[in-house]
Amino acid sequence: MSTTLTSANVTRIARTARPARTARPARGGVRLTRRGRLVVFVVGLLIAFGLGILLASGSIATGEQGTPQVEVVTVAPGDTLWGIAGEAVRETGSSDVRAMIRRIQELNALDTSSVYAGQELRVPTA
Repeated sequence: MSTTLTSANVTRIARTARPARTARPARGGVRLTRRGRLVVFVVGLLIAFGLGILLASGSIATGEQGTPQVEVVTVAPGDTLWGIAGEAVRETGSSDVRAMIRRIQELNALDTSSVYAGQELRVPTA
């Protein structure tokens, strides 16, 4: 069986045929899969974490910040905590002896206001 094509048949075939698909124009970027987006996200987090560690390592805390300036006083026979606190108040320019007693007790971990001769106490100077 032979088929002859006439110009009318060719025109009809050309009209019904689908136009050829053209390639999509590139959008200028890389298309990532779900896994690729996850990898990029995790790498970004790791970079941000690393930069945070790097920048935070530049700040170094010193032991001197926040610690009160103190003077070590040796308790003499007959001295009382009130008398030692009174001297410290006069030297620092404070006005409350009771507050100074509390600070001395906190600095030296004293449970009571009893002191004994020869005991060394840390007394605030500022």
